[in-house]
Amino acid sequence: MGFTAYPACANERTRTREELAAIMNESRFDIDQEARPPAQRVRGGREAGEVMARLLAGARRELLSLDDPSGGLKQQISERLLTRAASLVRTAVDRVPTARQLASRRGLVNDTELGTFAWKSGGHARVMSEIPFRTAVMDRTVAILPTDLDAFFNGLPIIRDPVVVRALVRAHRSWWKTSEDPAYHERADGPPAHLVPVLDCLLAGLTDDVAGARLSLSPRTYSRRVNELLTLLQTNSRFRAGAEAIRRGWA
Repeated sequence: MGFTAYPACANERTRTREELAAIMNESRFDIDQEARPPAQRVRGGREAGEVMARLLAGARRELLSLDDPSGGLKQQISERLLTRAASLVRTAVDRVPTARQLASRRGLVNDTELGTFAWKSGGHARVMSEIPFRTAVMDRTVAILPTDLDAFFNGLPIIRDPVVVRALVRAHRSWWKTSEDPAYHERADGPPAHLVPVLDCLLAGLTDDVAGARLSLSPRTYSRRVNELLTLLQTNSRFRAGAEAIRRGWA
């Protein structure tokens, strides 16, 4: 059993999650029959962070990830935990010979300040339209998967069942082949990629609270990016910033 759908839309994302559920149910049945190694259940918060740190530090040959850590703010994960996780991932990516990180386009843009994805500094990352679920596979022997499929810090099982691990590796390989190089979406004639959605929100006249929620950014991070955009446009007025962006052809 494996994954057959490429998660390009909401329906495909749902189907992919259903396929994952079927694989996990089959694994649980065989675990009950003592035919496969059981998963270790880990609670969320600090305990999940400690487990991720240990597993990432133990990776020696390969790290495969499917993640959008910037979406953690929407899951009410603190910036401190997300920053710590980003640091752990960067260290692992720098160390292991093969590291392949998959993210959504919006996730990659919103990750600029966290820096989880090291594609601009020699790392290997690709983007897809939407992440079906989050996972990380180390050395093709152990995987972690959020209990709710959305946030590692909400709790996770440590999976050593070789059938499930192989299915996740095959899925990652398939999605990697059909995903895109993030450099393709860089805009040389406009603002930095992480400021593009901020400019869109300013031009739409959204309040900071609404814009931050839409972009899954904390109020402080959104305000910091607005100030960065204003500096880039050489003004301290949001109204003039919009006019200047239009004059430059950025909008």
